[in-house]
Amino acid sequence: MFFKRLSKSKSTPSPAPAADETAKLDTATSVPVPALQASNGAQALAAADLRRTVDGKSLGFKTTADLKPAAGLIGQDRALKALDFGLSIKARDFNIFVLGPPACGKSTAVRAHLAKAAAASETPSDWIYVNNFSDPRRPRAIALPAGRAAALSKGLVSALRELAAALPVAFETEDYKARRSAIEEEFRNTREDALDAVYAKAAQQNIAVLRTPLGFGMAPMHDGKVVKSEVFNQLPETMRRDVESRIKLLQSELETILSDAPKADKRRRTQLAALNQDVSQNAIEDALDELSAAFSDLPEIAAFLAEAASDLAENAAHLIAQPGSRAGALSEDAFSQDGRFRRYLVNVVVSQKDAKAGAPVSEALDPTAANLCGHTEHIQTAQGSLSDFLLIRSGALHRANGGALMIDARDIVNSPTAWSALKRALKSGEINIEAASDGLNGVTRAERIEPEPIPLNIKVVLFGEPDLFYRLHKDDPGFAQLFKVQADFDETLDRSKDNDAAYAQLIASIVETHSLKPIDAAGVARLLEVSSRIAEDSDKLSIEVGPIADIVREADYWSDGETRKTTTADDIVRALEERTRRANRIRDDVLESVERGIVLIETKGTKVGQINGLSLVQKAGFNFGRPARITARVHLGQGRVTDIEREVNLGGPVHSKGVMILWGYLAGRFAQDVPLALAASLVFEQSYGAVDGDSASSAELLALLSALADTPLRQDLAVTGSINQLGELQAVGGINEKIEGFYDICASRGITGTQGVVIPRANRQHLMLREDVVKAVKDGRFAIYAVKTIDEALTLVTGLEAGDRGADGRFPAETVNGRIEARLRSFAERARSFSLGKDGAAAGSAT
Repeated sequence: MFFKRLSKSKSTPSPAPAADETAKLDTATSVPVPALQASNGAQALAAADLRRTVDGKSLGFKTTADLKPAAGLIGQDRALKALDFGLSIKARDFNIFVLGPPACGKSTAVRAHLAKAAAASETPSDWIYVNNFSDPRRPRAIALPAGRAAALSKGLVSALRELAAALPVAFETEDYKARRSAIEEEFRNTREDALDAVYAKAAQQNIAVLRTPLGFGMAPMHDGKVVKSEVFNQLPETMRRDVESRIKLLQSELETILSDAPKADKRRRTQLAALNQDVSQNAIEDALDELSAAFSDLPEIAAFLAEAASDLAENAAHLIAQPGSRAGALSEDAFSQDGRFRRYLVNVVVSQKDAKAGAPVSEALDPTAANLCGHTEHIQTAQGSLSDFLLIRSGALHRANGGALMIDARDIVNSPTAWSALKRALKSGEINIEAASDGLNGVTRAERIEPEPIPLNIKVVLFGEPDLFYRLHKDDPGFAQLFKVQADFDETLDRSKDNDAAYAQLIASIVETHSLKPIDAAGVARLLEVSSRIAEDSDKLSIEVGPIADIVREADYWSDGETRKTTTADDIVRALEERTRRANRIRDDVLESVERGIVLIETKGTKVGQINGLSLVQKAGFNFGRPARITARVHLGQGRVTDIEREVNLGGPVHSKGVMILWGYLAGRFAQDVPLALAASLVFEQSYGAVDGDSASSAELLALLSALADTPLRQDLAVTGSINQLGELQAVGGINEKIEGFYDICASRGITGTQGVVIPRANRQHLMLREDVVKAVKDGRFAIYAVKTIDEALTLVTGLEAGDRGADGRFPAETVNGRIEARLRSFAERARSFSLGKDGAAAGSAT
């Protein structure tokens, strides 16, 4: 549905013509131009039929300040009951799709309804991610009672700060230093004693132990000096072998000592680690005792704190502040930046600390995969791109978990990865951050972490227009499986005393929401009329709250200029006029082109095969009617109607369908006993853009019938309406704008008193015409005719009886249908004489 804005003609209508002028003969033809009266079943509508007005006095209040503002939308019981059902049923595949027109306020209303339901629901858990000390690549997710995650995070930071200050002190005591020195000394002395024993034994055997850059070496000695190799080689063989044997034994002992050194050093380190753990244990317990006691009721938190305490004790030596630093003065942020402390912190991804009691209701404004399911950030290090549990970021699903998440359907469907991620999360019942974060922002990560999934308990509410809902339901099986609740908002509300009063309360809520001045009863009455205009139905009110709210705010602006304390009906009218003035340049250009004779439109006289059709132009939310000349030509042929718009690819499928229906009517009525041996062409003159829709099919048929009967049509009338094969006129859209478009042209040239528009009778209920058009009708200067059949319209636009078949099965010769029948018989006879249509088929074709 498009917003139809009210507008006024820029030309002043001419006064009504004298009564004796309304029935004068047109100088170009011998066909009389009838006065403004209906004939042959056509109804000339009274002014009261053209616009349903509202008397502000009947509303029962002075201004909107006297009213209680409406909470949410009105008259949407079906949709709200569907919402209640979708929220109440526990199954995770019963998510909700809210469908309705845009700018109808459905998101505001649904948000208010969800908030009311959420307030009575249980507040969901907090969620944190912590380091997995066994496998840091797989951080653990832990749930906490609502509001306690923040306390845990703050308490852990305080404990670590205290520990950072206490540990250096514990490792600087004389007792620790003495115990450490004893361990070091014990292992150092043991090794040195073993080496000294080897040295002494070697000396007793005149063997020297030498240290070289490559290790230890041995050589024979004599008189305290090392024997040179050339001297040693001159010794008797038995002596050399004896020396070499003693050296080999000593080397074996030395190798044993040296090979035991790593094991001994490992024992040393083990003892030192045990010492460090023992010394740090008291400081760790003192720092964490209070926090452990506060969370002892949560087994998972207690287990995490115990693991953290054990890891702290094992790595205590590494946590001692570097020389010259003041560990106790570290800020809260310093712990997350300091690699020594990061692994012991917690990452609060969801906290209910500052949230209102009840379940959360939120909206995903930018529903990308990462924004929905969360992501992991990365930092650049010398080793490459790295991540850890503290770089996990929550998504909209995390924050709305346990409640409801609202998403614009078109936004998420336009992002395939986000749409897939959402369906995957809903189907599995868990939020998997790893899947959403892989390749974030198109970057391939060198290292990934795999956070533990978080269980998902949520109702997702999608918003969209009906066409999107039906397309998804048809083309996406996953959608139908997961969104089983349809909350369908009505586009309109029936007009009644109660509903008018409820709509006034809705206007009062707009005033309150935007902090505007009160609107008086007459202004509200005018807005009710505008709402019916938007609904394109005098018996309905539009629920498109957005346009109404815009008008209210603009009217408030104009009332400021008049220094009024209350917005009045005059301000509403001013707002509507200004909105039209800002948007109607194209309409004025069209009107000017007609006034200057550039676009050929006649508003008086008669012509054969020529009629004024009406089209609707839609430009950026501003709609206006534009008359279009439609012409028809006929001649002898083989039963073919050429739709020129279609032939040049300017006619849309609905327009082409209308032409084919037109042909069906013609063949069904006049080709029962003779073939349609004619050829015809139809065209929208001076139309250079695409033409679609069948609302001009009745005008096209009238032009064709006129050409066949060689009977002129009134040019002071314009015709709209679609035709069916039975000759009945059917309702069309944009009826108000179409009527006003022809009226504006007539008014700019000077109202003659005979001009008017022929519409389908089914469109009567849709009339909410501008007040200047209604006044022209009331004064007898313009007319709106409602017809049910093409024969009624034919009589009206020709001034002749259409004619009914007599007992002989023929139409009376003097009627329009009689003339058509005679013309078609003459075509058939001439075709036969020229040997055309040898099979005598009665049916033709329409293209």
